[in-house]
Amino acid sequence: MTHSYDVAVIGAGIAGSVMAKSLADHGWDTVLFDRKAFPRHKVCGEFLSPETLTMFRKLGLREAISALKPSRIHRTSLTLSRGKSLEIALPGTAWGISRYQLDATLHHAALRAGVQLQTETTVLAVKPLEQGYFISTRQRGEVHEYQVRAVIAACGATTPVSGLQSHTQRDGIPNKVGHLGVKSHYNGVTMNGVVELYFFEGGYLGLSPIEGGQVNVAALLEREAFQQGDKSILGLIEAACARHRKLSERLSGAQPVLGTQAAVAPVKLTRKPVPWDMFPRLGDAAMMLPPLCGDGMSMALRSAVLCAPLASRYLKGQISLAEWERDYTAAIQREFKGPLKWGQRLQGMLTVPYLPSVMLAAATYTPGLAQRLVQATRLKETEY
Repeated sequence: MTHSYDVAVIGAGIAGSVMAKSLADHGWDTVLFDRKAFPRHKVCGEFLSPETLTMFRKLGLREAISALKPSRIHRTSLTLSRGKSLEIALPGTAWGISRYQLDATLHHAALRAGVQLQTETTVLAVKPLEQGYFISTRQRGEVHEYQVRAVIAACGATTPVSGLQSHTQRDGIPNKVGHLGVKSHYNGVTMNGVVELYFFEGGYLGLSPIEGGQVNVAALLEREAFQQGDKSILGLIEAACARHRKLSERLSGAQPVLGTQAAVAPVKLTRKPVPWDMFPRLGDAAMMLPPLCGDGMSMALRSAVLCAPLASRYLKGQISLAEWERDYTAAIQREFKGPLKWGQRLQGMLTVPYLPSVMLAAATYTPGLAQRLVQATRLKETEY
């Protein structure tokens, strides 16, 4: 039996879930696939910037997320390995919320809108038809078939699906150093509305308050710098703390929350944006925001906000596929070019020995410089 839908969204993260909900809200029969089980913990800074909250409000999702009682965040601090630090006020109130709770909330909203959510479902192939596309999936050992009018890829950068992307090289600047990301939630750490970043040889680690009084601890590490010792997630976090005296003191009384650990490798810090490759691409499938900028969830959300109205117009027959590609690609380039450029520059500069100290001194003695750098890596407020 072949199931028919207007549109299939592949990938049920933030971008995919919001995209599917938006299309269902406009009356389109939408199916949302993801190969993993939900809810689950993911490597993520778990920080929702003020720009993200504005978009969630316009999408009618802010109240549902607010009900999760996220932590309120007003500033960020950067502490170098020798102890020098800088505190920067955020341009508005941000929220700290776990991906475990956020993804579940977005999925519930999509289901209420009428989305058919299929998790633990592997998309085997996507094939073009004379009108639309044929999709085959495997769920719990059974193969299912779908026919849809449009396909949207929100499945990250590395998910291999036959027919979902071309075989052209999608990487931008090659990585010279391999990185991995690890995270865990902790109890017993007092945070007062601040995200704390600690830099040390071989990477950096961030502390961000989330719901329930817990703290998300997420680190980006150079693999070669952590070859020795305990390779478990908690072991790697402990090894990172050992490289920074203030960080070690900060987490000395913290207790890890069992079951919240996650890891991802390899982490690519730079990748050429590809908003369209046979199909529209959202979130990590389209671009890679340097992790240090801490605004990846905002960019994932913005890509869905930009793509959804164009998808609806295409399904109505108001624009062609070529026009959808042209307009979506232009929108991504227009809104993401600046933040991606400055994010990559800052990511590179802060990983060069001694340069962070120079940057910190410049920011300390130049009024407004730190705030301008933060703004340069952020998306601009936009009316849709």
